[in-house]
Parts: sequence; structure tokens; C-alpha cells
Amino acid sequence: MIFTEIFAYHFLVRAMIVGTLVSLCSALLGVSLVLKRYSMIGDGLSHVGFGALAVAAALGAAPMLITIPIVILAAFLLLRLSQSSKVKGDAAVAMISSGALAVGVIVISLSTGINTEVNNYLFGSILSLSRSDAVISVVLSAAVLVIFILFYPRLFAVTFDETFTRATGVNAQLYNMLLAVLVAVTVVLGMRMMGALLISSLIIFPPLAAMRVCHRFRSVVWCSAGISILCFLIGMTASYAFELPSGPAVVVMDLIAFGICAVSERVKSRGIMNIHV
Repeated sequence: MIFTEIFAYHFLVRAMIVGTLVSLCSALLGVSLVLKRYSMIGDGLSHVGFGALAVAAALGAAPMLITIPIVILAAFLLLRLSQSSKVKGDAAVAMISSGALAVGVIVISLSTGINTEVNNYLFGSILSLSRSDAVISVVLSAAVLVIFILFYPRLFAVTFDETFTRATGVNAQLYNMLLAVLVAVTVVLGMRMMGALLISSLIIFPPLAAMRVCHRFRSVVWCSAGISILCFLIGMTASYAFELPSGPAVVVMDLIAFGICAVSERVKSRGIMNIHV
């Protein structure tokens, strides 16, 4: 069977484990981001990550040690700008992402040019996931999941009614920053698998699909997680079976899942209307 073949390769096993954890983190955090209208933050941070990786490659430094702190700082800056009355959220994302991408391209052109390492981060590659990267990714993904579970009630409150949350004495700014940090870490981890150009799809598609069939926050969160993991596993299997790029294959599965959920929602709503008639 195809699964037997996949698990015979150590690099594919690492990819499956890391990808499943990153997909789960992306789906859980994506629900809050979509509801807060910050859904493009993943795209913006991934461009910052690419710029940071270009700098790390030019300096010969460890990629994650350079990228994670820079992307976290960018997340804080993006959060500040999006809360400013002068710069709206979408403009802040566009400003930071385009600026970081430009810096990355310039740094690459002045150093070694487009090499395999940077190219893998831009478009994604399961072959680029080393054993040490896999260990770091698993540890950080587990930390993101634990923090999300521990602070779930606060994140839920900040997501739905930030004004009321502030009125109750909760430091909403702190939990917005916590959410930004978790997203930043998740984006950096996912860039190995999906690439900087596609990682935002893991954050956007599963929550949007889940919202088509579920209407309570908790059910949306669980449904989004299930859809994200299932689409990743099917996409990776299709990638291996048909020799397709792993990142785009996963995104296509997410797109199909969204289409199925959208059709299901429409069929269900028409059924309810017919019953009332």
C-alpha cells in the first residue's frame, strides 16, 4: 500500500509528523485570525520570514535562530500598526510584507543569488526538513498547542468582543500579542513544508471551510483542526503518489474541502427553506 511505502522513508515520516502538527496549529490559530479580520497576517509574516531567511543565508547563520525572533518582532509591529487609526490592518500587512520581500531579494542578489536553501523556503520542500529541524519543529508546535489550550478562554474572549474583555479588566493587548507570537512561530515552522508563498493557506482555508458547516466557536475550532489535518495527509499522499509539489497539493486539498463545505451549507439552507415552505 502507498502508506507503507511512505512510512518506509524517514524524511517522509518527519514531514508527516511536522506537517500534521503545523497544520493543527495553523487551523486553531486561524479561527481567531479570520474572526478578527487578521487572516492575511500569515501571508505578511511569511514574507518577513523569507526576508529573514535571506539574511540568515547571507550571514551563514542558523535559519530558525534568526527567523523566529525577527518574525515575532514583525508580528508585534504589525499588531501595533493594525490598531493605529492611521494605518489599517490590510495596509499594514501589505506594507510590511512587500518591504520584507524587497529586502530579501536585495540581500540575495548581493550575496550568493537564489540558492537551494532559500528557494526551498520560498516554495516549500519536504526534502529540506532535516532531523534537527524536525525536532525543533515538534517541540515548538507542541508548545504552541499547549499555550493555546491553556489560554483558550482568554483568546476566545479577545476574539469575539475585545471591548467587553477590556471592560472586565482583562489585558486584551497581552493576549493579542500572545496570539501574534503563536502565529509567528507557526508560520516559520510551516515555511519548510509549504513555502513562504503558500503557508497562509493553512491559516485561512480550514477555518473558512469549518465556518460553513459549524456555527459555534468550539465546534468551528475542532472542525477546522480536523479539516486541516485531513487535507494535509491527503495532499501529502497525493504528492507522493503523483509526484506533485507537496505545498500546492495540500493547498488544492484545502480548496476542495472549502468547496465541499460551501456546497453542503447551501444544500442544508435550501433544505431548511423547503421545510418551512
